[in-house]
Amino acid sequence: MKKIIFTFITAMLISAGCKTQQDPAKAAAEQAEQKLWADKAVQALNDREFVLEADRIDFKYGRFVYVNASTNFISMHDNKATIQMAFNSPYAGPNGIGGITVDGTVSGVKMETDKKGNITFEMMVQGVGVSANVILQMTAGTNQCRATVSPNFNSNRINFTGNLYPEEESNVYKGRAL
Repeated sequence: MKKIIFTFITAMLISAGCKTQQDPAKAAAEQAEQKLWADKAVQALNDREFVLEADRIDFKYGRFVYVNASTNFISMHDNKATIQMAFNSPYAGPNGIGGITVDGTVSGVKMETDKKGNITFEMMVQGVGVSANVILQMTAGTNQCRATVSPNFNSNRINFTGNLYPEEESNVYKGRAL
């Protein structure tokens, strides 16, 4: 029994001491790339030409689903916005790719930066099939973003979580809009 305990403790100590350290040059390169993407995302918000590619959608009461970022997104170009959800299901849905796509006109745009550098971008989207307040919150120093879509006619808010990219560097597929 003592031999088994000794072997187990020895294995634990060896595995604890074998932690690898990241190469400083690699860490600096990753940090520089992250800063580049963050700067591009901030510029895209300022230009009002961005796409939030969502890899997770949260629903009311805490339910969530991981989704394909190329078919689940919120985009804005000038004063037009698109909100699309598409799930992997056999049902084609109104947009033809398993979900719903709505286009609308943007109004009431507000952009604020807090003391820590986190950005909040708020807009109102109105169109056929959509009348909602959209709030995007981007973490300081990254292009990671969370958007809350709050419809005006019910309380079924939806959260999109993913990365924000400039429109020209995004790779999304837009389905048929309502």
